[in-house]
Amino acid sequence: MKNYKNPDNDGYYGKFGGAFVPEMLYPNVAELQSTYLEIINSDEFQKEYQDLLRNYVGRATPLYFAKTLSKKYNTQVYLKREDLNHTGAHKINNALGQALLAKKLGKRRIIAETGAGQHGVATATACALLGLECIIYMGEVDIARQAPNVGRMKMLGATVIPATSGSKTLKDAVNEALRDWINNATTTHYIIGSVVGPHPFPDLVARFQSVISEEIKWQLNEKIGRENPDYIVACVGGGSNAAGTFYHFVDEENVKIIAAEAGGFGLDSGKSAATTFLGTLGVLHGSKSLVMQTADGQVIEPHSISAGLDYPGIGPFHANLFQEKRAEFFSITDEQALESAFQLTRLEGIIPALESAHALAVLDKKTFGKDDVVVICLSGRGDKDMETYLKDVEIRASFDFAK
Repeated sequence: MKNYKNPDNDGYYGKFGGAFVPEMLYPNVAELQSTYLEIINSDEFQKEYQDLLRNYVGRATPLYFAKTLSKKYNTQVYLKREDLNHTGAHKINNALGQALLAKKLGKRRIIAETGAGQHGVATATACALLGLECIIYMGEVDIARQAPNVGRMKMLGATVIPATSGSKTLKDAVNEALRDWINNATTTHYIIGSVVGPHPFPDLVARFQSVISEEIKWQLNEKIGRENPDYIVACVGGGSNAAGTFYHFVDEENVKIIAAEAGGFGLDSGKSAATTFLGTLGVLHGSKSLVMQTADGQVIEPHSISAGLDYPGIGPFHANLFQEKRAEFFSITDEQALESAFQLTRLEGIIPALESAHALAVLDKKTFGKDDVVVICLSGRGDKDMETYLKDVEIRASFDFAK
């Protein structure tokens, strides 16, 4: 079995990865590459980090047996409740880890990009806790559709700067953050929120998020007497929650991996973010991966109802899983995600983030056996998406989701 988990010394997962950065950023990236593993694996770092995960974030998050959902689909559905973390999503796992790393490197100024706002909130939270300056770049469109999270960031003391170019969404926020890092390379650490960017960021983020699958293993063992599920499912944009959910299972041959991408209005609509279906090999934001682009390399603007999946690329970790057919990828439309979100809410009393709803929609796309154990990462809560959901509340009021 191949080692899918870790990149090689140059930061490649198969043919995807690497570090493609401007000369001005090279010293920063080289410093990270040469020190990150030593720092984050040290006893001192792990003691502080694990204490924060337990006593500040609230880990371990529950692995919840979704009884009604399981009955409807005639299978065994467990939800990994990352929505119950402090700040409402998995993003805090990585933000806290990288903020601690930045302090060890002597960086007091933090920048980050955000789409759905959850990474921005998590980064602002970590910076408030650790006394670091915080600047968040966010697409102008996302600022409008994720207003509650913008308010939380500002309350936490972060400066929120709108990205006004391109589609004014996540891709453009990353562009602005990279420009800032180039101009402030010596004082600043860029807390990238997903498994994207130049090496070592994909590996760094995956390691911090791997606590998700680490917990799933011992929690499943407690509940059913075995560590491995039959299927593990997560939504993928850049792919941080999915990388963390898959991390300790990718080298387990008997575990089937399923990734749900944002299909938007459909694969042939011109408004989608399903990168593995629509992308080709290219370089985006510092790494080589699958990118939605024209024949001459111009990035195609993505679309998703979920701001966190509205990205024209995918992390190299996931691109390799796709290329090697280690994971099965599904394209989930906006409508399918909305229906799954309402279904979970009505059947289990849990309002999921729109991103997580894409993973839930896999239940309607694939037939599972009645004894199959299916673990789905519920990466975030739906508070931030209420404005979108409320547009559909009356429309779906009469739906019988139990059928």
